[in-house]
Amino acid sequence: MMLPKTPSLRLDGRRALVTGAGRGIGLAAAAALAEAGAAVTLVARTAGEIEAAAAEIVAQGGRAEAATLDVSDLDAVDAFFAGRDAFHVLVNNAGTNRPKPMWDVTVEDYDAVLDLNVKSAFFVARACAKAMMAASERGSLIHMGSQMGHVGGPNRSLYCASKWALEGMSKAMALDLAPHGIRSNTIAPTFIETPLTRPYFEDETFRASVLAKIKLGRLGTVEDLMGTVLFLAGDASALMTGTSMIVDGGWTAD
Repeated sequence: MMLPKTPSLRLDGRRALVTGAGRGIGLAAAAALAEAGAAVTLVARTAGEIEAAAAEIVAQGGRAEAATLDVSDLDAVDAFFAGRDAFHVLVNNAGTNRPKPMWDVTVEDYDAVLDLNVKSAFFVARACAKAMMAASERGSLIHMGSQMGHVGGPNRSLYCASKWALEGMSKAMALDLAPHGIRSNTIAPTFIETPLTRPYFEDETFRASVLAKIKLGRLGTVEDLMGTVLFLAGDASALMTGTSMIVDGGWTAD
């Protein structure tokens, strides 16, 4: 009897791009992809952190390069993809948040959050997918969403708007791209402790309110997302597109 063989989580021979890769979730995604054998390009607006991260990946035997790119500069995004071989994996991770009550939100706040979290994410995915199609490469687009793309939250009107939009964007992209063998999915984490979020958790009232809703009783770590990134990047998820993997400790189950 020939037993079925589990698809490998290895990514040898594949090229991966991670935006917002200098720290936190983006850095963890880049490390996970490199550990699985992918050649990883780490992208951020400033060079320091991504150059250090790429150097550490190489020092540990992986393949990585740093590329400075402001993903809000759409002409620069197009030029970046035009000058490179097509990628097989995109982790569309660059994003921001300005938590405040909706009545305090300014036009500048709105533009900052929606332009980066939705507009830039769309056009990075578009450029990446067009390069895949031109090279007849199959691939996986992974958009970093949030549990706040499935529920609401106080002081999160802009963030929720952007992450709900990302969910719809990914579903529609999945339908457009399926005939080309390109998949589009989101990862929707709960609160992950990173350099960006750590200051919020110094407020004990806020920390307690978050932990009361995460049924597993702890904040997320970047390591909690690394396996999910690998799963969506490779062959183990070959029949998954247009969906969201919610990594929230039970927040949205209640």
